[in-house]
Amino acid sequence: MSVNYTERGQGSAAADFIAEHAQVLSIAFFFAVCAVFFSVSTDVFLTTGNILNILRQAAPILIVATAMTFVIITAGIDLSVGSQVALINAAAALILMMGVPWPVVIIAMLALGAFIGFAQGWFVAYQGIPAFIVTLAGLSILRGLALYMTQGYSIPISNVPGFFALGRGTLMGIPVPAIIALAIAGIGWLILSRNLYGRRVIAVGSNPEAARRVGMPARWTITSVYMLTGVAAAIAGLLIAARLGSGSSNAAVGFELQVIAAVVLGGTSLFGGRGSILGTVLGALTIAVIGNGLILMHISPFFTQIVTGTIILIAIWLNTRIFTASFSFKRKK
Repeated sequence: MSVNYTERGQGSAAADFIAEHAQVLSIAFFFAVCAVFFSVSTDVFLTTGNILNILRQAAPILIVATAMTFVIITAGIDLSVGSQVALINAAAALILMMGVPWPVVIIAMLALGAFIGFAQGWFVAYQGIPAFIVTLAGLSILRGLALYMTQGYSIPISNVPGFFALGRGTLMGIPVPAIIALAIAGIGWLILSRNLYGRRVIAVGSNPEAARRVGMPARWTITSVYMLTGVAAAIAGLLIAARLGSGSSNAAVGFELQVIAAVVLGGTSLFGGRGSILGTVLGALTIAVIGNGLILMHISPFFTQIVTGTIILIAIWLNTRIFTASFSFKRKK
């Protein structure tokens, strides 16, 4: 009889684990399916050079998606991250062209990103304006500023080898942007799962009024998560400028959709209170793999967006169904 109880306990523990991590497991499975499909479809996909290229291209998405996870956990959203990336990208190129040392430019751009995030977060948290409206306005304003500064032209960056190393360099064969992105994701995971701030973010996303009544700084917590996306967008904009050797107001068009898709694919709830940095990492890699694989298959770039959007919609739909099923399983227990 004791063996039966043990087996039953082990089976129950396994079922609990699957139910608890259903969405992360589902995106891991979907990522594996995409990787296998593109590996079979093209001989180039699994080459070392292409894998490193995927990691380099996925880095900006992962950096901003890590911060966006915190925003969406609070039941918010930031539609302006693509425009923030473009503004930082263009501003950094213009300032570097003036001869300002690149470390100073990096610090200034990070401060600018934090300020933009703070301003948007203040309107959301302290003025009660829906995040969708605030960041939609930010999307237009910031992209307009970038266009005004550059007059629509690409700004070349030259003779800044230290800055270029951030976007083009490697460390032990791994692209520097990928190392930065994974480090930021790791910090995000530690904060969300092991830190008081992470618990506050989850509490505010679950029930902001209850969090406020027990003494949590709910409004400041909401403001701070938009500061995180501002800083993350600044890092992404700098890395893109360093990789391409230029700044452009047309950078990162549609970037916000990729970031939000990566976060939601990873299992973070759009209704707040639940999220996973590991899921976000897998979501960002999946987005990058799909884009890279379709290009290698020589699919028309006009058709690529249709295929990518369809795959994302199906994956998110499956994730939602899996979450509903796992939630029902927990309630039956």
